[in-house]
Amino acid sequence: MATLKAIRRRITSVKSTQQVTRAMKLVSAAKLRRAQDALLNDRPYAESLSKLAGSLLAGQTMEPPPGAQHAGLITVITSDRGLCGGYNANLLRHAEEQADGMRKEGIEPVFFAVGRKAVEHFKRTGGRMVGQRINNTPRLATLELATSLADMMLNEFRAGQYQQTAVIYSQFRSALSQRPTYERILPVEAGTQTAEGVAGPSEYLIEPSRAELLPVIIQSYVESAVFHALLEAEASEHAARMTAMDSASNNAADMIARLTLEMNRARQAGITRELMDIVGGAEALSA
Repeated sequence: MATLKAIRRRITSVKSTQQVTRAMKLVSAAKLRRAQDALLNDRPYAESLSKLAGSLLAGQTMEPPPGAQHAGLITVITSDRGLCGGYNANLLRHAEEQADGMRKEGIEPVFFAVGRKAVEHFKRTGGRMVGQRINNTPRLATLELATSLADMMLNEFRAGQYQQTAVIYSQFRSALSQRPTYERILPVEAGTQTAEGVAGPSEYLIEPSRAELLPVIIQSYVESAVFHALLEAEASEHAARMTAMDSASNNAADMIARLTLEMNRARQAGITRELMDIVGGAEALSA
C-alpha cells in the first residue's frame, strides 16, 4: 500500500488537473455558444444558395476541362490542438476511407490539410499534400480562409488539375454528436425539386442571362459551401472538447474519491499499528 504522503501528493495532482479540465470545459462551452449561433444563422443561406446553383445547372453538365488530370482534391478540416476526444481521429479515418474510394475509381487523391492534426497525420502516413493551413486562431471559420480555399478549388479545377474537389469536416448535430462528413464541391451537381411526387428543375426568371449569371453563382456557392464547412467544423470541435473535458473532470472526481478512501484506510491502518504497539509495550512493562 502506498504511503500517506504519496497518496496526498497524488490527490493534490489530480485536483490540479481537475481544475484545468473544468476551466477548459467552461471556455469551450462559451466558444460553442458563439459558434453554434453563427452556424445556425448561416445554414439557411448555404442551403438556399446550393439549391439555386443546382437549379441553374439543370439540364447542363459541369465537367472538368478536356485533358484534366485523374486526381481529386480533398480538403480535410481538423483542429490545431488535441484534448477533444476522438474528434480528429474520426475525421482522419473518414478521409482515408474516402481516399481509398477515389483510388478504386481511378482517381488519385491529394490533400489540402487545414489544422495541425491533419498536417501531422499526412506527413506521418505519406499522404500527398498540396497545401496546408495551421494556427487557425482565434477563429477557424473566417471569410479570408473560406475565400482562399474556394479560389484555390475553382482555379485548379478550371485549369484541369483535378477532376473533382471535396471537403471533409465534422457536421455539428448536437453538443454530444458530431458526424464526419464528405461533401463534393466541384463539379456542382444539377439540382431538382420535387412537387407532388414529380421531380423537375426550378424555373427562374433570370436577368441578366443564365450564361452571365452562372459564373457568379458558382463562385458564391463554392465560397459559401467552404465557409459553411468551416462553421460546422468549428462548432463540432468546441462541442467535442467540451464533452471530453467534462468526462475528464468526472473521471478526476472519481479518482479523487478512490484516493481519499485509500488514504483513509492507510491512515486507519497506521493508527491501528500504533495502538497495537502501545498495548504491546504496556503489557511488556506490566509483565
